[in-house]
Amino acid sequence: MTEITTPLAQLSTAGVSIWLDDLSRDRIVSGGLQQLIDNSNVVGVTTNPTIFAGALAQGDAYAEQVSALAAAGTSVADAVFEITTDDVSAASDIFRPVYDRTNGVDGRVSIEVEPGLARDAAGTIAQAAQLWTKVDRPNAMIKIPATVEGLEAITATIAQGISVNVTLIFSLERHRQVINAYLTGLEQAKTAGIDISTIHSVASFFVSRVDTEINNRLDAIGTEAAVALKSKAGVANAQLAYEVFQQAFSSERALGLIKAGANKQRPLWASTGVKDPSLPDTLYVTELVAPEVVNTMPEKTMLAAADHAVVPADSVTGSYAAANQVLDALSDLGISYDDVTRLLEEEGVSKFVVSWNELLETVAGALAAAETAVIR
Repeated sequence: MTEITTPLAQLSTAGVSIWLDDLSRDRIVSGGLQQLIDNSNVVGVTTNPTIFAGALAQGDAYAEQVSALAAAGTSVADAVFEITTDDVSAASDIFRPVYDRTNGVDGRVSIEVEPGLARDAAGTIAQAAQLWTKVDRPNAMIKIPATVEGLEAITATIAQGISVNVTLIFSLERHRQVINAYLTGLEQAKTAGIDISTIHSVASFFVSRVDTEINNRLDAIGTEAAVALKSKAGVANAQLAYEVFQQAFSSERALGLIKAGANKQRPLWASTGVKDPSLPDTLYVTELVAPEVVNTMPEKTMLAAADHAVVPADSVTGSYAAANQVLDALSDLGISYDDVTRLLEEEGVSKFVVSWNELLETVAGALAAAETAVIR
């Protein structure tokens, strides 16, 4: 077991669950994923269409399955479904001891509904249930985007007893709505006689993308005051999201559900890879340390944190006044928080749709190549 002296072990001790933001067949079969669990305090994995598109485009780890799917005349969409759910099922098995040890809190593997369903509540609800049934592992989580339509789907999916990773959260108000959707789903599940202690959820609050968009606007303003605010909004926004979490889960409503066995919906810091090379590469790790959070890191960020992160005991709960000052200062410069977060949600959905289409194209090409090889 990793000693407490390592930065990653210190993060774990501080209450941060480290999840890897990556998954591939090669990482599963090579033992690399197990090594991260054993040596790097990794207790979960997140995936998205971009990650799967990259995994499928590299190497030959999927060749055998693609050949079998091609021989069976499987459609491209069905092939993607089979390949991605197989990866998630296998990863869930690897993480099962972590799930058991943490009583279901960690050991989680997330898989996303098709991003094209982001504005389709009914379609999202149906596919969430389909993915949950196919993966058939209690430590899976279904990722649902926090669009307005997604809120309805979150409630309905939680109400069925399915654990949910809510993704693409950018604003504090949407975070409040996501928590409400979760609590409403728990109430419905409880009424239906479902054991709500088995339902878990995280709220994935995106960090670096906020800085990227706001930094562009600050550069356009170009004043000394604007430059001084660069790369401060992402952390400030996330810190205030933690305050929302604290307030919501100390409410009478939430406490009543927790007494009945419910779990808190933990904040998850997503988009934690630093985009600006002039910034510390562990910025979105060390500035967001608090109890009961998840930080899902790209491997590059995780390695940087393991190498040289200086981990505080808590860099969030005393920061709310300063974080509010940052957002107020941005508003004073004419930068609209609502406009930024609305744009980021739209872009987030659009980018995942592009990645999903790339995934479909990659699998279509692989299936065609496999069919050609059989003919030859």
